[in-house]
Amino acid sequence: MSTDQATDQIYLRDAYEQAVEATVVAVRDDAVALDQTVFYATGGGQPHDTGTLIDQHGNTWQVRNVRKEGDLIWHWVDSEPPPAGTTVTGTIDWDRRLRLMRTHTALHILCGVIWNEWGVLVTGGNMEPLSARMDFEFSPLPEGFAARVTELVNAEIAADRTIEVSFLEREIALADPELIRTKVNLIPEWVTDIRVVDIVGLDRQADGGTHVASTGAVGRFEITKTESKGKGNKRVRMVLHDA
Repeated sequence: MSTDQATDQIYLRDAYEQAVEATVVAVRDDAVALDQTVFYATGGGQPHDTGTLIDQHGNTWQVRNVRKEGDLIWHWVDSEPPPAGTTVTGTIDWDRRLRLMRTHTALHILCGVIWNEWGVLVTGGNMEPLSARMDFEFSPLPEGFAARVTELVNAEIAADRTIEVSFLEREIALADPELIRTKVNLIPEWVTDIRVVDIVGLDRQADGGTHVASTGAVGRFEITKTESKGKGNKRVRMVLHDA
C-alpha cells in the first residue's frame, strides 16, 4: 500500500518520550506504518526499539522490528496487523531504549576522547544494549591505549556534560569544522536539515540516534578487548556498567 504521508519521528526531538497515540497509515504483510512514532528504526549502528501497539479495544501487538523505508517508519508485529485508519498507542520497551541511549552516548564520548587525544577518526561501529564495538584509523594502537582511554572516557562521564540536539541548515553544517571531520558531506544531498548531537565541550556529530541528557547518565565505561582489523584499522570493544 502506498501513501504520500511521512512518519513523524518523535525520538529525533525527544529521546525520552516513551509512548504516543498514532494512526496506522499503511499496512503490508505483518507490518504497519504510523503517522508518528516513538520507535527508533535500525540505523547508524543503533538497533531498533521493541515494544507494543495497543488499539482502543485493548488488542495488543508486540513490535519486533522497526525499519525506515523512504519517509515511512514500518513496525513489524507478531500477528495480523491492525488495518489502516486504526488508532493505536505505541509504547517502547524503555529499559532497552535507555540502555541503547547510554551506549550510543558512550560511543560519542569515545570518539571525542580519541580525536582530542590522538586526532584519529572513527571508521565504523555497531552496538547492542550496554555493549559495542568501534573501529578507528590507528596504526598501531598507542602503548597503554586501553587504560588511557578508559580513564579519559570515565572522566568525561563524571563531568556530567550536557548533551544538546539541534538541527542545522545543510550549508551551515557543511561549513562547521567539527562536523566536517565526521564526514557530514557524505549525508545525502536531499537532506536539507542536519541533526547535530553536541556533547557540550567535547564532541559534535551529525547523528540520527538517541542519547541521554548528560554524560553522567552513561554509567561506568570499560574496554574489554582491542583487535587489529588490518593496517590502519583497529577495533575497540566496550561494555557499560551501572554506576
